[in-house]
Amino acid sequence: MAEQPEAVLKLFADAQDTFGRHVRRAAAHDAWEAPTPCTDWTVRDLVGHLTSEHLWVPPLLAGRTVAEVGDRFDGDVLGDDPVAAWTAAAEASRAAFDASGALGRTVALSYGDRPAEGYCREMTVDAIIHAWDLAVGVGADLAMDGAAAEFAFAELQAYGGDLSSSGVFGPAVPVPEDADTQARLLGLAGRDPADPLHTGG
Repeated sequence: MAEQPEAVLKLFADAQDTFGRHVRRAAAHDAWEAPTPCTDWTVRDLVGHLTSEHLWVPPLLAGRTVAEVGDRFDGDVLGDDPVAAWTAAAEASRAAFDASGALGRTVALSYGDRPAEGYCREMTVDAIIHAWDLAVGVGADLAMDGAAAEFAFAELQAYGGDLSSSGVFGPAVPVPEDADTQARLLGLAGRDPADPLHTGG
């Protein structure tokens, strides 16, 4: 059964919180240049990417178009304090989705109009998967919350076909038939749960 909007908002907030813990770990261990499962992205690159994604949420939910926002969130959005930059962006995007009636709106995304609840679901999946990517980069616990893994796996499965054709994910990685939901999610999203950093080990 599909999650109710309130449940999606909680999953979104929890994924943000998990990502935020890993951002703070990156700062504590000065791990900004460490590699991640995202090809060619360091920890800082990954944090910058997700921070930018969350900076987009308030203007889009306010009815702005991608063209109107323009290049405001291009380039380095982290500055000298990545933790503060991420925290501010996350708090603003969470508040925007939590606002009364927000999930009933329509947002103009790069690929067309989308119900705001669907946009929130996409952002939640993005945060869940990238929190795992960041955990790999900073050496944190790689275990996902079970409900988060189930949600993200169901969302990606619903798209059907080869997700790599979207340009967002790499080619699917085969996992054992008896793999748990987290491993199946990661494989579907082009991650190798057995070799996250592509070391060949």
